[in-house]
Amino acid sequence: MPALHNRINNKELKKRLFEESEPRTTVSFYRYFKIASPTGFRNKMFLEFDAIKVFGRIYVAEEGINGQISVPLSNFETFKALLYASAPELEGIRLNIAVDDDGKSFWALRIKVRPKIVADGINDPNFDPAKTGEYLTASAYNQLSEKPGTIIVDMRNHYEYEVGHFENAIEIPSDTFRDQLPMAVEMLKDKKDENIIMYCTGGIRCEKASAYLLHNGFKNVFHVEGGIIEYTRKAKEHGLPVKFKGKNFVFDDRLGERITDDILAFCHTCGNPCDAHTNCKNDGCHLLFIQCEPCASKLDGCCSAQCQHEYHLPEEEKKQVRAGKMNGMMIFNKSKDHPLRKHRDEWRADREETTAEA
Repeated sequence: MPALHNRINNKELKKRLFEESEPRTTVSFYRYFKIASPTGFRNKMFLEFDAIKVFGRIYVAEEGINGQISVPLSNFETFKALLYASAPELEGIRLNIAVDDDGKSFWALRIKVRPKIVADGINDPNFDPAKTGEYLTASAYNQLSEKPGTIIVDMRNHYEYEVGHFENAIEIPSDTFRDQLPMAVEMLKDKKDENIIMYCTGGIRCEKASAYLLHNGFKNVFHVEGGIIEYTRKAKEHGLPVKFKGKNFVFDDRLGERITDDILAFCHTCGNPCDAHTNCKNDGCHLLFIQCEPCASKLDGCCSAQCQHEYHLPEEEKKQVRAGKMNGMMIFNKSKDHPLRKHRDEWRADREETTAEA
């Protein structure tokens, strides 16, 4: 029986990816529709996609499918045909092609069955994710966003908003989508008759969020078709002003695709302008944070002097230091207490003192 999972370690898979000579295309897609047997659907899709060297991450649930993948250019049309044929509801599904892409976004195929394709925390049996707000094309977004009173809502996590967002967009300050939904309703409760535009990376979160606002009595809810990725592509194709500024965070090995040259964020270590996300090189930490090249050089890609010290320990000592530690969700949040804030302040003070002495 053919394998239904990867049987090669990640290090070897990544090595093979970078040895490939054929270009790849990075694509994201999703659709809410009923899947009677998610496991059967998943297994068939894995066999078909694995055979044409599709890499990436796909979630399958009773409520639909959500995927971010890369595919060899020569197999792209075959991939489309297989995806469209996998269910009647997927015929002609929109494919969001990455904006800033070298094709090295994924190195293995992982298809997982989940309770939901986006964890939303919604338990109301009367909620229908298919009853969504109105789609906005790039042109329609530009027009509506300029109307007085229009509210633009970013339905991504704080670290995504930090490096790039639409002009005048408000942030729903949360680490998770499930927390954002009720927070958005509360923050906008006095705006139920206003025009509200919601957006996210590829459309999947803002589409469900638009349905949730309608479910909670909001009247004029819109969402950007295809999210930031599709908006940017269409705006550039048609010569429209691009109202998204900075970098679009993506959940693959790239950690971001540049939309405009604007740098909106700051290095979490020293505070200088920077929007380069990275993971702390100390695997016992692996914090996702923003770091400029001088700080990366000074700290060997670690988030702090403490992690830098641990990073250079012999392997046996590392194991002793990490024994019993649980990382959890390691993402730097400037609004929460984290050791990196202390190290950042110390590094700033040190830099200022050095500058003064010079």
